[in-house]
Amino acid sequence: MRLLRAVRNRAPWFRAVATAGLMAAMAVPAAANSKYAGIVVDAKTGKTLYSSSADAYRYPASLTKIMTLYVLFEEMEAGRYSLNSKLKVSKYAAGRPPTKLGLKAGSTIKVKDAILGLVTKSANDASTVIAENISGSERNFAERMTRTARQLGMSKTTFRNPHGLPNSKQRTTARDMATLGRAIEERFPKYYSYFETRSFTYKGRRYGNHNKLLGRIKGVDGIKTGYTRASGFNLTASVKRDGRHIVAVVMGGKTGRSRDAQMVKLINRYLKKASRGPKTAPALVSRGIVPAFRAADLKAAPLPALKPGSQAPAATGAPVVLALAKPDEPKNDPTHLVTGTIPVPPKMVKSRMASTFAVAGLAPVPQQAPASDLVRAPATAQPVVTMVNVAPVPQQMPEKVADTVTVATSDTPDRAPGWQVQIAAAESETGAIEMLNKAKSRTGKALRKRVPYTEPVEANGQTLYRARFVGFETKTAALSACKTLKKAKFACYAIYQ
Repeated sequence: MRLLRAVRNRAPWFRAVATAGLMAAMAVPAAANSKYAGIVVDAKTGKTLYSSSADAYRYPASLTKIMTLYVLFEEMEAGRYSLNSKLKVSKYAAGRPPTKLGLKAGSTIKVKDAILGLVTKSANDASTVIAENISGSERNFAERMTRTARQLGMSKTTFRNPHGLPNSKQRTTARDMATLGRAIEERFPKYYSYFETRSFTYKGRRYGNHNKLLGRIKGVDGIKTGYTRASGFNLTASVKRDGRHIVAVVMGGKTGRSRDAQMVKLINRYLKKASRGPKTAPALVSRGIVPAFRAADLKAAPLPALKPGSQAPAATGAPVVLALAKPDEPKNDPTHLVTGTIPVPPKMVKSRMASTFAVAGLAPVPQQAPASDLVRAPATAQPVVTMVNVAPVPQQMPEKVADTVTVATSDTPDRAPGWQVQIAAAESETGAIEMLNKAKSRTGKALRKRVPYTEPVEANGQTLYRARFVGFETKTAALSACKTLKKAKFACYAIYQ
């Protein structure tokens, strides 16, 4: 204020120059902070409205817990946990440093309380409890978190723990955190509402939400704060107002108050620039397929005759016709049929990635059968392989089984990381398949050895079907395929999945 009064007492030209310089300095308070990074993304269009060091590596701190909850919500969606499921507390989890709920070793905590503990108190002990119950250890859980990040397109994020406590190898970017903020709401709108929780009472103690913008800034509905000495003060926020929706990230704030002030400034400046129209951004949600049994792996070959009940060969494996089915489903249900042959690995029974397989002598599906009926592999906890009346494959089996399209379902395991190329997101599975087949037919050798597949994703209550080609070993290979597709008049972008 003294400086402003001094400016007013100077000559008009001096006042103009000084005031402009002062206002410019006030407009970019984060510019002098080397830890600062920020981004604002229009959630409806995917367009970046503001960016400052958005792709520079930063420490996520407790923003990590957004991904911890994303994975937990996946488990809940799959039916393996409910809000009332009880999670066991280990001695290691109970010993995590603050902030924490003070959980006792040997006790349990309900899933719902663990969620609220992360959302409000940012409880480190509850984060470890979630990780250990789902994956057995923090390390295993962090590996799954990183795989999930890659599936969402978070190419510069690596997780080493589920809470964000200091680890020099746990890194992310403001852009990746914005992607995660958008994805968790897209995929889990029902559970996302927990991020709006203002306070939470557990065993007689009340915990307030660290996100001070909730209830203070109109339209803010979450999602998470974070702080370590190395990271500075972080915040990911979602804002919906007047038909617009943005997700903004501020990282590296010097104080919680300055971080919040910068976030408010970004909201006020860029929310009005966001679209009021319908959602047009590609869906961020990603689901994998069973990598060991894809339509592209199938090759025509004669089958040896095996007696009912015999075991899978112990050698390299024998080609078989596979019917993928749950134990209580008919073995020849065409919606779970994969035609063709594939070597049965001797360790398939022990594979955690395999589903329950019934191997039977089934007639091949005609070529005109829709590709959506060829692969639907349900995941089960206990893989089993049984051999039932396996007969030789008729010679009229089509040789180009790889030209069919793999269809990923919501309950199949994650595929191995790698580069993929997406050409569209259709409103129907059939539409996605048709586009993939058309693209492959128009590009000659470029996509001959690539695996076309589609997967369903949910966006604002609507199911879309991604049309992608997978199996690219390098980014260069994916970009080269994109170049060919664009010449053939197909939209295209490469993504690390």
